[in-house]
This record gives sequence, structure tokens and C-alpha cells, in this order.
Amino acid sequence: MFIQTEATPNPATLKFLPGQTVLESGSADFRDQESAANSPLALRMFEIPGVTGVFLGYDFVTITKGDEDSDGFDWPHLKPAILGAIMEHYSSGQPALIDGAIPNPSEGEFFDEKDAKIVETIKELLETRVRPAVAQDGGDITFQGFREGTVYLQMKGACAGCPSSTATLKHGVQNLLRHFIPEVEEVEAV
Repeated sequence: MFIQTEATPNPATLKFLPGQTVLESGSADFRDQESAANSPLALRMFEIPGVTGVFLGYDFVTITKGDEDSDGFDWPHLKPAILGAIMEHYSSGQPALIDGAIPNPSEGEFFDEKDAKIVETIKELLETRVRPAVAQDGGDITFQGFREGTVYLQMKGACAGCPSSTATLKHGVQNLLRHFIPEVEEVEAV
């Protein structure tokens, strides 16, 4: 098994491409070991000292590490352990998620029913124009809500905590949504 790695705009995250499907659909974001209970792959990653986040996409795994300066976690030391753990996982034959337990992406969404058509357009633009580009950087952006002209989005994977995520939201996503949907005034991360 040959696993490629790619840098992301977030220096605390690295994207690992195992050369096969990780999740058939959707994505899964784990910020700690407890939240990873249904993911043998994520649990294996959290066993590595220094791993603070695991994000699973269609064909990649994004790993977030602790602070290099204060905790001493640097990629040259973490990367071999992560590569080994990914190889062990795929050799074991276990799934990335038990029973395909992907969190419901529409769970916790909020918007007024009168805005349903606007929300449908927002979701379509996110799905077709934003999410594919963000996945290239090892992350994901999902819709959370729409209220009084503000779109609320959740940043996941490499996007969570990325120094350039504000620019992505404000200059990229916000401008795109405003262009196509006049009712959108601004975009906020939740």
C-alpha cells in the first residue's frame, strides 16, 4: 500500500491519501477520542501521541496535530506513525466507520420555512462549487443555518482552525453566495 501525503493551508493538518475509498459518502470529523467511538480508523489515529483531530473524506484522511512549539509535535516525527497506523487499519479489514455511522449532515440545521427555497439554493452551491474545492485542501464546509441574511457554516477537517479559513469564508464563499443569492448578506462560521 502506497499512501500519499499532501500539505494543506493549515500548517497543523496534513492530508493522507491511502489510494482507496475511505468513506463512500459524506464526511466525518472527530475532535477527540470519545467522539471517535464508532470509527476504528479514527480511534487508531488518536492512539498516536500528538494527534488532536481526525477528518475522514471520500478518499482521504486529514490529521490535525498538537502545537509543535509548546508540545513538541512535528510532522517528521508524527508522519511515520500515522502512515503505519493507516496501513495497519487497511490490513485489518475493518471499516472506517462501524455500520457506516455517518452523522446526519442535516442534524441541527436551523432556518425559517419561508426561506426553504433560499436554503436549497445555498446547499446546492455549497455542494457543487465550494465543497469540492475545500476537499482538495483536506476539509469540508457544511450548512448549519440561515437567519436574517446570515448563512452559518461549519468548518471541518483542515478548515477548522486554519489561518486562512476566515478569508475562505468571507472572500470566497460569502462572495459566491451573495452573487447568486441577493438575500445573503454575510457568512459566519459556527
